[in-house]
Amino acid sequence: MSGAGHLLPPEWLPRLERLTLSAKRRVAGTQQGKRRSRRLGSSLEFADYRLYTPGDDVRRFDWGVYSRTGKAFVRQFMDEQELTVSIFVDCSASMGAVISSAEGERPEGAADQAVHGSPKWRLARQLAASVGYMALSSYDRLQIACYSRTLSARLPVMRGKGSAHRLFSFLQGAQTGGEGSLAAALGQPGALPRHPGMTWVFSDFWLEGGEDELLRALSLLAGSGQEVVLVHILSREELDPKLTGDLRLIDSETHSGKEVALTGKVLEAYKAELERYRHMLSGVCAERGMTYVLIPADMPLRDAMFGVLAGAGVVSS
Repeated sequence: MSGAGHLLPPEWLPRLERLTLSAKRRVAGTQQGKRRSRRLGSSLEFADYRLYTPGDDVRRFDWGVYSRTGKAFVRQFMDEQELTVSIFVDCSASMGAVISSAEGERPEGAADQAVHGSPKWRLARQLAASVGYMALSSYDRLQIACYSRTLSARLPVMRGKGSAHRLFSFLQGAQTGGEGSLAAALGQPGALPRHPGMTWVFSDFWLEGGEDELLRALSLLAGSGQEVVLVHILSREELDPKLTGDLRLIDSETHSGKEVALTGKVLEAYKAELERYRHMLSGVCAERGMTYVLIPADMPLRDAMFGVLAGAGVVSS
């Protein structure tokens, strides 16, 4: 399929069509789809028998049971509806930032980053495109938005593989910039999904408000009936920084700076705080029945999908 461009290689799409998003709840959509609903309906999957009552569809009358028991039963089948899938991609400045140790220094891979953006931003869009394409291939309802402190760009609800080119073009054209706040973005009128479903958030989760901001955002999503998956994407430099010496660190979103002497002790303290923060994110999600995964930005897309996300049980074959 054309339209995947540089985000997803063409050979990746058939593999995605063999996967499905693993929603924990039965869904109750508004149109026919491929997912089991809470209701009984007209799929080919048998559910149960019940006694015939006048007005029932005679095509569901089970003559075999009638001949054996003399009682009139009709067959019931599971209803199959579509899942509403919502994707929020963090497009704040930190997602596009590339860490370097000196002003003017071009880090390894800078030429590729100039074309595709930072590894963190590229992987976030690749994963969002993959999850979105899986939803469209399953005839689920898909909506996607990029956010900073507001929803900076969004697409209306799409359905079917014919909408994939809109999804890919939207993500290819997305740009990073500004300060990020998931809670502020979700608090905007009309930002939250209108129907219960599955919501994916792709972000580095550098939240100025910390745990309080995260709790506000998750409460908003839970209140709208969402099954939430947080995908935490961090660059290798953020996970294991190698910077040393007397440096001035610049915040990519606020552009404020701070003079820091980066010694081994300071780096160890940073790693300990990052580990505490990650455990907090994971714990908050676990308490609310939500899914949290951490994916390094330099991880191959194949390993992220078939390793991390499949291992977390949110995608399956």
